[in-house]
Amino acid sequence: MQGAKQLHARALRRGVRRLQPLLLRVLAAGDHRYAARLLASYPAPPSAPLHNRLLHALASLHRPHPLLLPFFSRLHRLGLLTPLSFTLLFSSSAAAAAASASSSSTRFFLCSRSLLIKSGHFASSDPFLASALVSFYAKNHRLVEARKAFDEMTCRDTAVYNALLSAYSKGGLIDSAQKLFEEMPERNVVSWTAMVSGYAQNGRHEEALETFLEMWEGAGVQPNELTVSSVLPACAAVGAMELGRKVEEYARGKGLLMNVYVANALLEMYSKCGSIQQAWQVFQGIGHRRDLCSWNSMIMAFAVHGLWREALALFHKLRMAGFRPDGITFVGVILACTHGGLVNEGKLFFDSMEAELGLKPRIEHYGCMVDLLGRAGLLKESYGLIASMPVEPDAVIWGALLGACSFHGNIELAELAVNKLIYLEPHNTANLVILSNIYALYGKWDGVARMWKLLKEKDHKKSAGYSFIELDGKMHRFLVEDKSHPRFEEVYNTLNSVTMTMKLVGLDNLQELKG
Repeated sequence: MQGAKQLHARALRRGVRRLQPLLLRVLAAGDHRYAARLLASYPAPPSAPLHNRLLHALASLHRPHPLLLPFFSRLHRLGLLTPLSFTLLFSSSAAAAAASASSSSTRFFLCSRSLLIKSGHFASSDPFLASALVSFYAKNHRLVEARKAFDEMTCRDTAVYNALLSAYSKGGLIDSAQKLFEEMPERNVVSWTAMVSGYAQNGRHEEALETFLEMWEGAGVQPNELTVSSVLPACAAVGAMELGRKVEEYARGKGLLMNVYVANALLEMYSKCGSIQQAWQVFQGIGHRRDLCSWNSMIMAFAVHGLWREALALFHKLRMAGFRPDGITFVGVILACTHGGLVNEGKLFFDSMEAELGLKPRIEHYGCMVDLLGRAGLLKESYGLIASMPVEPDAVIWGALLGACSFHGNIELAELAVNKLIYLEPHNTANLVILSNIYALYGKWDGVARMWKLLKEKDHKKSAGYSFIELDGKMHRFLVEDKSHPRFEEVYNTLNSVTMTMKLVGLDNLQELKG
């Protein structure tokens, strides 16, 4: 920056008015305020392209620059606004961040939209400006306005479709996203990724996998980092480890595992599919690129699978590596203590959250502690913790207490927990069944009768069981007495054949015993 200032001083001494090289030098140095003062210092306002240079620099920053909105207003006063000016303003992530930061900023951008129309720069005739406008509305969760801007366009390119598609997916309007996706004249990797990510984030994991396979194998579109990091959680959710391995092989071949987000998604996929050894190999492979998410995923993987020693050892390595634990870290650590029966250690970790790190325990931490104390038989202490919670206990916490009461046989606290659960989740009749079993264990048959009367009143029906089977990278779902699968006749013929074989083997064994 010092060199740019010296160049400016020489230009002033010599009376040289060449602004462009000087402005570019200042912008390259990153001093945006100096650049703005430089533009304002010239007697005759510089041309719109030079102003747009600074506007582009301000709009491209990761966080909104305080100069962005005032500078845009200055362009308006000078009459230098062009379609590119509006495009830069609306398309920047800084604009979206500023718009969501305060109501005044939001009003400014909405006024800018009116100014766009008033100035005669219609978005419908400029695909870049239209795409930026749709993205602006979408990022600020104004989907009605985004759709209106989309519908007003006379010429829509793939980028505009993708902007609205991503908005629908991120906003949870996955059916609207699917309809728009089907209407698209052309699709690229961004389009497919928006659908895969949208399905996965909205819990429709089977459809996420089907869409991914249609993209990869059907349409021949090569996944990118975001696609891979979106489909791996879906693989984890339904246990599609075979497909996850294929995705890993592809990602390694393309060098995508250098992206820590992709590596973390792969680690989580293996851990949730029960392959801890492979999860550990991925964790080790991340090496110095590990972030807190990498450590948390591995600690949680060990804890969930009962490897509490490994989880706690990794937690201490995390601290030694200089990372600051967060709330997710402590969920894994307390869960590890639960599996190891380490009540005192769990209490120390729980207390250290706020005392040492300033982390206020959230409801999930209280849930882990209730489970830890309950499993250890400390039911009264567990209930005391629930009563002292600064937030209202949810169904998970009362369910943990009920489970502990079932194991240790505390009827009084079990009744209290069920009364809370009936209010929180009235349709979950499993809680009544658990209390009925506790009554039966202690011969409280009047209680058993009362529970079954309640079950009858609620017209209790057990949900149909189903299972997933992965074959050639595709997931097949089977329900009880299901005939919706396209190959159900082959399935039942094979099942009948296996059943008959088992019966014949059983008869042969019976005859041998009699003989």
